[in-house]
Amino acid sequence: QVQVVESGGGLVQPGGSLRLSCAASGSIFSISAMGWYRQAPGKQRELVARVTSGGSTNYADSVKGRFTISRDNAKNTVYLQMNSLKPEDTAVYYCYAGGVRVGSTYTDYWGQGTQVTVSS
Repeated sequence: QVQVVESGGGLVQPGGSLRLSCAASGSIFSISAMGWYRQAPGKQRELVARVTSGGSTNYADSVKGRFTISRDNAKNTVYLQMNSLKPEDTAVYYCYAGGVRVGSTYTDYWGQGTQVTVSS
């Protein structure tokens, strides 16, 4: 059984910073990619940032230069440092673990989501 658990959301003023963390646990041999998606009310879920096991990253245009994704492969953990936050960053942020290998099986997993609210 694999679990993906996020932490670090909350309320922050515009221009502020937050750091999200996500840890995958269980009998995991490897994880291909980890990342963050977000979904605002009335909108579709969208990719925020993604990092592969080799360290390659990609970001949504809307967060480039403000958000930084990092990963600790040994701990199966991914982080999202969010700076210069804007009200439009308000959403539920979901952690994604893709290509999780358990034995000979590969599966994708999602966390339960953490709320980020940017408001004065």
